[in-house]
Amino acid sequence: MTVYAQPGAEGSKVTFKDRYENWIGGEWVAPVKGQYFENITPVTGKAFCEVARGTAEDIELALDAAHKVAPSWGKASATERAAILNKIADRIDENLEMLAVAESWDNGKPIRETLTRISPWQRTTSATSPPPSAPRKATCPSWTTTPRPITSMSPLASSGRSSRGTSPS
Repeated sequence: MTVYAQPGAEGSKVTFKDRYENWIGGEWVAPVKGQYFENITPVTGKAFCEVARGTAEDIELALDAAHKVAPSWGKASATERAAILNKIADRIDENLEMLAVAESWDNGKPIRETLTRISPWQRTTSATSPPPSAPRKATCPSWTTTPRPITSMSPLASSGRSSRGTSPS
């Protein structure tokens, strides 16, 4: 059985910053209203970082950034988009254990479960076939298990809006 060191400790696979802002337009952006909340790990019951508390104003910033790049993404060829997605999948694969530890610390899932949840997600984003050793029946897990440095309630995801002025059906 593999034992993982607590984040930030010597030999740990992951270290968290004290505070995380919103990731908008390719950069960390402080929340418009300056509010944060403590992110508590179920592992110890203690806060291990602060996360931006997004508001409608933050959602608007994120939507503006998304709408700004949408035309260029839409004009990119399938080959160009596949190359970008493959690079993302490669980075996930290169950092799989670190991402699994971070996700497990954040939500309390066992590492073995997190490893199997992240890995299929990575393979389903690849535009090419997975390696022969990869499971062929992989499916994309829900948004709550998408690998991120910190999983928190995303302002965009929690708004119920998929794009400006619309809501999911």
